[in-house]
Amino acid sequence: MFLQRIFPGTLAQTCQSLRHHFSIMSMGDYRVADISLADFGRKEIQLAEVEMPGLMACREEYGADALKGARIAGSLHMTIQTAVLIETLKAMGGDIRWCSCNIFSTQDHAAAAVARDESAAVFAWKGESLEEYWECTMNAITWPTDDGKGDGPDLIVDDGGDMTLLVHEGYKAEELYAKDGTLPDPASTDNAEFKIVLALIARELPKTPQKWHKVAARMYGVSEETTTGVHRLYLMEKNKTLLFPAINVNDSVTKSKFDNLYGCKHSLPDGIMRATDVMLAGKRVVICGFGDVGKGCAQAMKAAGSIVYVTEVDPICALQASMEGFRVVRLSSVIADIDIVITTTGNKGIIMAEDMAKMKNNAIVGNIGHFDNEIDMDGVMKVAKRENIKPQVDRFVFPDGHGVIVLAEGRLLNLGCATGHPSFVMSASFTNQTLAQLELWKERTSGKYATGKVYVLPKVLDEKVARLHLASLGVELTELSTEQAEYIGILDSCECLRLGVIISFRQKRNFHLASEEGSWYSVKGKTYEVHLRYDFEGFNAMLEWVEWYEVLENRWRNGIKKINLSQYTCLYRQIFKYKKSLRE
Repeated sequence: MFLQRIFPGTLAQTCQSLRHHFSIMSMGDYRVADISLADFGRKEIQLAEVEMPGLMACREEYGADALKGARIAGSLHMTIQTAVLIETLKAMGGDIRWCSCNIFSTQDHAAAAVARDESAAVFAWKGESLEEYWECTMNAITWPTDDGKGDGPDLIVDDGGDMTLLVHEGYKAEELYAKDGTLPDPASTDNAEFKIVLALIARELPKTPQKWHKVAARMYGVSEETTTGVHRLYLMEKNKTLLFPAINVNDSVTKSKFDNLYGCKHSLPDGIMRATDVMLAGKRVVICGFGDVGKGCAQAMKAAGSIVYVTEVDPICALQASMEGFRVVRLSSVIADIDIVITTTGNKGIIMAEDMAKMKNNAIVGNIGHFDNEIDMDGVMKVAKRENIKPQVDRFVFPDGHGVIVLAEGRLLNLGCATGHPSFVMSASFTNQTLAQLELWKERTSGKYATGKVYVLPKVLDEKVARLHLASLGVELTELSTEQAEYIGILDSCECLRLGVIISFRQKRNFHLASEEGSWYSVKGKTYEVHLRYDFEGFNAMLEWVEWYEVLENRWRNGIKKINLSQYTCLYRQIFKYKKSLRE
């Protein structure tokens, strides 16, 4: 009884809460399920590092001081792959605090390894309640000490936008509190989760009435991982309420066309089979949405032998789905006949309780979009009896006796019921995150990134991320001849190698082009040096100046030339044009 007064709930919940409690009390600044899992987590992290060449290359290239002094708060699935990202940011000098962005996605051995080895202060475990989830988010964004600018972060790595949301809601609440003492009222919303957010802010507001204003004032920016979070950012930008700069990582090609597509293609069937052990071949499957995530999911189900239908609102995506051989239908047309339905839209209210009531017995319902509101979980809870089969697998029984199986309570089934995307594809996504964090930090005083604006990474960095992953797959890039390059008006990478160009960013970090395999890390021979300033919003690069030295094969000799250069849209095109001007 005493324990239940401290930790209300079932005996199992009480024991779980007690274990978490002693993790905090005995071991320091973290909250994880079981710190004894750290050795297992470390072994899997070491395996993942081999599969994540982009992140490992960033550690080598940028060094230990690239993020020195930066406080970085992360809200992103606390998996083995995320551990490699965290330790990459740490290796560059960052001071890291972390939580998960989903109550079911944490891999407890990964969290334990990162916490024990002090790579970051971690607040995450699989199976958090919503109250615990938002407490973890608050812990991750709050440093134990005030450094004179407050107790918040300088940078945020976000996935879905929950940490960014907390900052903005806290900021708005402080404005009202300063004006007339008004506290946020959880009763003002019908959304159960938002009630928790408002209650959390209201609890802390009288104690720290300027916390969120200080966070906003010191923030140099956020890098956002997902489609859902990016939508939130663009809405805030449109409404002129975004409090700091943001970089949209999701729309990098090496993220959206790889993580979203190939990652989901891998992890959707993995999650379904681990959760249910059903045969996918021959099953009738509906994929709701045919964006990048939906495309990967539909391809995976087709490859498994399923009969695949697609629902779409966009005529272009619908046409794509049809020409890929999928039948494009309204959900209502097939709802009574399908065996599995998966939502991938990022929108709300895709599958309602009345839809589930019409499904055949033991039809499987799952979501691989970011939030659980794609499926009407509140509605089905009211009209059907819940029977738990095993963790993250529930059968909802309707009054007529038939039931449907809902995976991960409508949240991400690939992370709730399995381990999410594989390391290699996450290396591409997380390398983009790392480059975005580096860019925000290094340009923090330049004014390059304006408060309230959302930016994207330029194509040249997208290509860099891709290049970093080619060798692991044994890829051989075809090289244009000089005549071919001149014919289409660009200088190809082979010519760059022959000239031995060293590209140096404005922040003085060098990317080296050399070696026959196209590595960006070593250079042979003395060459000329090109200094660049990148305009991320316009995907343009400006060559600020060129110092020309004797180059390979003694093509040009005698002295140093300096020239002023104008703006072009393609890096290789620029080098080609100025190579010609130097000849002249």
